[in-house]
Amino acid sequence: MKSTTLCFLLKDNEILLALKKRGFGINKWNGVGGKIEVGESIEEAAVRELKEEIGVDASLMNLNKAGSIKFYFANRADWNNHMHIFLIRDWQGQPEETEEMKPQWHSLGELPFESMWIDDSHWLPLVLSGKKIEAEFYFDSDGQAIERFEIKEI
Repeated sequence: MKSTTLCFLLKDNEILLALKKRGFGINKWNGVGGKIEVGESIEEAAVRELKEEIGVDASLMNLNKAGSIKFYFANRADWNNHMHIFLIRDWQGQPEETEEMKPQWHSLGELPFESMWIDDSHWLPLVLSGKKIEAEFYFDSDGQAIERFEIKEI
């Protein structure tokens, strides 16, 4: 199972989500992140992905680990991943659109769950309320339906 990162920038009562413009998760609003490269720590990957995908610089010490989720897809083992979630309140630079992502600030009270991954409404409010989680989600083969899930606060 590959490891991935997902970062959410937070300011005041807003969260930065980015519209995925290509590849896995296209046309969905999500945090910023991606695969961990060989020789890279989870935190180093999170910082690199922020820079590559939206042009923002964050330091390792400003990453606040909020938990992790294991995703399983029926008949699509290549999609399975262990995602590490980070909240970030301090960074340098302005989020910018790239070939990969189109960032946009959203009110914490008005998240576009209908345009996000279907699991997000189950765990993201917990993380945004300050809880740390470990979870597992089991999807059908195309990722459009959740077959079952478990979320534990840690």
